[in-house]
Amino acid sequence: MSEKLAGWINERIPFEWGILRKSLDEPIPRHMHKWWFCLGGTPLYLFVIQILSGIALAIYYVPEPGAAFESVRYITREAPFGWWVRGVHRWSAELMVVSVILHMIRVFFTGAYRRPRELNWFIGMGLLVAVLTFGFSGYSLVYNQLSYWATVVGANITSAVPLVGEFAGGFLRGGPEITANTLTRMYILHIVVLPVATIALIAFHLFLLRLHGVSEQEEGAKEGAGEESGRFFPFYPDHLMTELTVGLFLIFLISQLAIIFPVGLGEPANPAVTPAHIKPEWYFYPVFRYLKFFSFKVGIVSVVFFAAGMFAWPWIDAAIERRLPGRNVSFYFGIAAAVTMIMLILMEGLSGRVAFFTLFFAIAVAVVIALFILKGLLKQ
Repeated sequence: MSEKLAGWINERIPFEWGILRKSLDEPIPRHMHKWWFCLGGTPLYLFVIQILSGIALAIYYVPEPGAAFESVRYITREAPFGWWVRGVHRWSAELMVVSVILHMIRVFFTGAYRRPRELNWFIGMGLLVAVLTFGFSGYSLVYNQLSYWATVVGANITSAVPLVGEFAGGFLRGGPEITANTLTRMYILHIVVLPVATIALIAFHLFLLRLHGVSEQEEGAKEGAGEESGRFFPFYPDHLMTELTVGLFLIFLISQLAIIFPVGLGEPANPAVTPAHIKPEWYFYPVFRYLKFFSFKVGIVSVVFFAAGMFAWPWIDAAIERRLPGRNVSFYFGIAAAVTMIMLILMEGLSGRVAFFTLFFAIAVAVVIALFILKGLLKQ
């Protein structure tokens, strides 16, 4: 029966099924049994959830200043399961930011960005920028007081970027001020431009990953070759089952977060009244706090310089390694960058709450210790 069915399908879809069999036979290094090495598939799951829940929200959302907040209110309070779909969209977005950042941290501290995988690091940084822009544009669509003024601040920051800032800021706003054009452009950016760009980046990332294979840890590469040596395990069914298990857990986790921590509405946007405290989403806290330490122009230029350096890090690291071989400079740079980012997030998140500074210091110390422990774990 099964042979007849297979023959029927093969006659109508004359595909070379050996290609699929070869793809499923991809050898996976044994360190991928550990969950922290498998974070690459998590953003893909979350992106699919984002698309499905985003399509459901787009059915009711109206991208006009006079109707945007009301449509979000209708989704949240009147549309069947609208509050849950909105919560799923919000929490999967939050987890997608976390998972991309964690995956980039793992790649950084294991040196998986080094030759010949520099382009995959570059693509990963592009995905991180796309995910953060997803967050910014999606937040602005709610059109409540905080999201409106966060859009004003974000557009002003964009305008201050050297060389392309004026054009980019004006294009984002659709003019010199935040108007109906701004909301329309944010909507197109959020539902068309960013999804297409993200799909293209993910496809190119997977294509390069397929060509190069999954990077091995140094200890594993020194051992014998071949699957018989225990260095590898098959993609199908072992690794596929791991990814499916992670996917099912994510669906459960996001659903619970949407129920336990439902997304609020806030007050409708009022361009005439500036809120006392404007705060962006937590993943923009480091930049937001950092800019308060310097003049606006100096802060923006240094942030752009740092971002460009992160894109070019594989080549910078290679140059450092040639001058200081074996010093492991990238590890100490990564520790310093991670601690600085966490400190800036806590400083912004706990600003005005002096009583929490002791906790903030304790957490910073704990993070440093955890990163040193992580280094030991990654060597195993």
